[in-house]
Amino acid sequence: MTPSTFPAFRHVRLLGLLLAASTLGGCAVVTVAGAAVSVAATGAALAVDAAVGTVKLTGAAVGAVLPDGD
Repeated sequence: MTPSTFPAFRHVRLLGLLLAASTLGGCAVVTVAGAAVSVAATGAALAVDAAVGTVKLTGAAVGAVLPDGD
């Protein structure tokens, strides 16, 4: 390579590196967002399980207090 073409090649290589880095940064953002959605979905599932457990306990307590129609 001649000295006059070397700086141009360096700029092309730097541009390619920056484009690759920006692509990887986007992947990281998507990964973090996906993890946040997963945590939120897990939290919602746990809240639903707790609510169902509360309803079952309340139903059992009401059933124990109220007499049967027999």
